[in-house]
Amino acid sequence: MKKIFFLAFIALTSCKSTKDLGSENIIINNILDNWHKDASNTNFENYFNAMAKESVFIGTDATENWNKKEFMAFAKPFFDKGKAWNFTSLERNVYFSENGKTAWFDELLNTQMKICRGSGTLIKENNQWKIKHYVLSMTVPNENSNEVIKIKTFIEEKIIEEKTK
Repeated sequence: MKKIFFLAFIALTSCKSTKDLGSENIIINNILDNWHKDASNTNFENYFNAMAKESVFIGTDATENWNKKEFMAFAKPFFDKGKAWNFTSLERNVYFSENGKTAWFDELLNTQMKICRGSGTLIKENNQWKIKHYVLSMTVPNENSNEVIKIKTFIEEKIIEEKTK
């Protein structure tokens, strides 16, 4: 009997975290779902309050790499007109750091651009999850890659040239 208690004690105390990551996963999914809804409902304040003070948003265009202040300036006219973007998660995976204070995710999104992929990082600030980094990418079916490359070559050759000077 002592052996059973000892083994149970070892099993319980050897767990790396006492956090309930299942509930943290639900919280993060709700934050991301609400963040996307806030964009479609053009709720500027809630949308940007979900992001950390020092955060980054990377859009689908090669020139879209904004800190929060820059992204707010870009997005404000869309929100003011009542027409931002409408993203709905089709699938999402969330992962946690060992200490439970950092989470990262990837998601497939239904958007006005059809299926896109989002990925990012959240950090826990003052016991509240905040989006720290977000990357939005358009998906391209492999069999259509050459067509897409032809379309974007003219524009992106200029960017490549500028960035490699």
